[in-house]
Amino acid sequence: MSESVQPLPNGLQQPLLRFYEYLRSEKGLSLHTQRNYKQQLETMAQHLVTMGLKEWAQVDAAWVRQLASKGMREGMKPSSLATRLSSLRSFFDFLILRGELSANPAKGVSAPRKKRPLPKNLDVDEVGQLLEVTDDDPLSIRDRAMMELMYGAGLRLAEMVSVNVKDVSFFSGELRVVGKGDKERKVPFSGLAKEWVGKWLKVRSSLAKGDEKALFVSKLGVRISHRNVQKRMAEWGQKQSVASHISPHKLRHSFATHMLESSNNLRAVQELLGHENISTTQIYTHLDFQHLAQVYDQAHPRAKKKPAN
Repeated sequence: MSESVQPLPNGLQQPLLRFYEYLRSEKGLSLHTQRNYKQQLETMAQHLVTMGLKEWAQVDAAWVRQLASKGMREGMKPSSLATRLSSLRSFFDFLILRGELSANPAKGVSAPRKKRPLPKNLDVDEVGQLLEVTDDDPLSIRDRAMMELMYGAGLRLAEMVSVNVKDVSFFSGELRVVGKGDKERKVPFSGLAKEWVGKWLKVRSSLAKGDEKALFVSKLGVRISHRNVQKRMAEWGQKQSVASHISPHKLRHSFATHMLESSNNLRAVQELLGHENISTTQIYTHLDFQHLAQVYDQAHPRAKKKPAN
């Protein structure tokens, strides 16, 4: 239930009224933003009244954190909480500008970050079902080669599209890719990925224009587009009756997850994915807790309780 609205003491009300006029006449903010700020500030002022505060100068960083915590307990979305804290920071900046405060107690308090949704991965059986492409026309061979390479080497979509024929070394089983920030790296590729890239190269000339450098080309004979790859992979997912929606990102994530589950080598997976920070890999290649618990139970010498004597 919401708290009953109480009259605000002058020490809280008058600075707010001056701030609202400042927003309207000097800042030129939209009416929507003005209304949001007013609603958030009035709510916080009411809370301060219930806590016995009579003027804004009594508010310190601990109070601001308490106000933020109250919003979280009430189930506020991170974006709404960010608006609440933003309005409070702006209000205190205004009071500092007017010489009514010497420091902004809301400056060091930030809203919790929005949870980053983890991309879903395919299980090994779903990958096998997707990649069981038996059509032998050039476009189907190209598509299977792209999917095998995406899953076999964990490439980003942009990396795969930008690969040129000269970047492929069958002798060393390496692929040269240019990742984020134009950083070049070499990734190993072997097995079915290598086999199907080889099959594609045998029929590539039936589609590619003579001077085209790209490894993968469209039916127009030029470098395939990001959108075309996404469209073709989604279509193959439907054609192969895979329950999950298929995307290049999902294949990359599946590569990472399966590699981590098999090797438990986070650093190696980080290198293969081309992540600058290992924290990105930790988010990207999640292992479900049950799997971790099973590994722990099987591996840790003190995980199993010894029977009592």
